Amino acid sequence: MFISQQLRTQNIAEYLLYMWQVEDTIRAFGCSLSRIRHEYVDLFDYTDGQKEELTDWFGNLIRMMNQEGCREKGHLQINKVPLIQMEELHVQLLQSSKYPFYSAEYYKVLPFIVELRNRGANKDENEVETCFNALYGVMMLRLQKKPITPNTEHAVKEISTLVGMLSDYYKKDKEEPLEF
Repeated sequence: MFISQQLRTQNIAEYLLYMWQVEDTIRAFGCSLSRIRHEYVDLFDYTDGQKEELTDWFGNLIRMMNQEGCREKGHLQINKVPLIQMEELHVQLLQSSKYPFYSAEYYKVLPFIVELRNRGANKDENEVETCFNALYGVMMLRLQKKPITPNTEHAVKEISTLVGMLSDYYKKDKEEPLEF
């Protein structure tokens, strides 16, 4: 919760990846608040008040996951909305001639997006979501200390650059709307 609050204002891409990990953490504990409190939250070096606040936050997320039907898979609305906003901004940036560096990076990444979509189960997801799924997948592989091929490393580096640029534009657009 403390990390998510900071990331949401500073870097929306890191926020979304973090929140996807939080969703998976909740699932790993069987959506059980008592397990999360005793087996996870209690491990942090927080005050009792901070632990209570964090437990309440997890409780609210669990409640939302139950209400929104994403106990097993999928993402919460609070995570889908910024992703949709990023896709809308992505399209606007590509349609504008004012952001040639973004367009250039996009065309470097496009072959990777096409390849990922051809391999993926959900061909209907938008390009930004495809990029996030790739980044999250590699992040999970790294956490599991599994090997990552050089080709995948290269693709993720390019995708990270594009998503980083989009995240920067997202922040700028929230502070003062961009001109297209």
